[in-house]
Amino acid sequence: MCLGVTAGAYILTLFALTHPRRVMGLILVSPLCKSPSWTEWLCNKGMSNLLYICGMCGIVKELLLMRYFSKEVRGGVDVPESDIVQSCRRLLCERQSPNVLRFLEAINGRLDISNSLRKLQCRSLIFVGENSPFHSEALHMTSKLDRRFSALVEVQACGSMVTEEQPDAMLIPLEYFLMGYGLFRPSHLSVSPRSPLSPTSIISPELFSPESMGLKLKPIKTRIPGQV
Repeated sequence: MCLGVTAGAYILTLFALTHPRRVMGLILVSPLCKSPSWTEWLCNKGMSNLLYICGMCGIVKELLLMRYFSKEVRGGVDVPESDIVQSCRRLLCERQSPNVLRFLEAINGRLDISNSLRKLQCRSLIFVGENSPFHSEALHMTSKLDRRFSALVEVQACGSMVTEEQPDAMLIPLEYFLMGYGLFRPSHLSVSPRSPLSPTSIISPELFSPESMGLKLKPIKTRIPGQV
């Protein structure tokens, strides 16, 4: 069972196509499947040149953060950036520029695997934030997959990193997905407050369908007790 985000999702999809017997299911977050567009290629090339000349400078950090996080969590003049973005910024400072440069060059050289997606022999669940720069690519990938064995979940007010920005929005679709394999069994003694839509019986793989899982989820907001 594989989970990958953006470029990692591309690598795992390619692995599943090459070694179908080794992959049981794919959970892909803001996946890539096409070769880079001209705008993405130029952006990656510009970052590569900056990394080569200046190292991990402020412009490169901002471009990477814009790629992975929505404007809401990146903050602005009046809104401070979130803890997630601050942590990511610190991690980028610790990364060696040559390694990030190689990563960007590898992304720029990726091939289009759209025509091979119908050959996938495993089920796939795709998450994508509506503000992700890879949103259209996720929709394209979904259109190329066998609809009987794939589902798309679009998460509102979220960037590419759904796993970091809106992890709660992934819970219900993941529960349904794992039930299809018999890997998750909800408690019969109590109802999970996280999953009000979870059925009380195991869903057979034959019932796994986009209609039952392709939900358009609103961002989950939590409220501190006593807060108005």
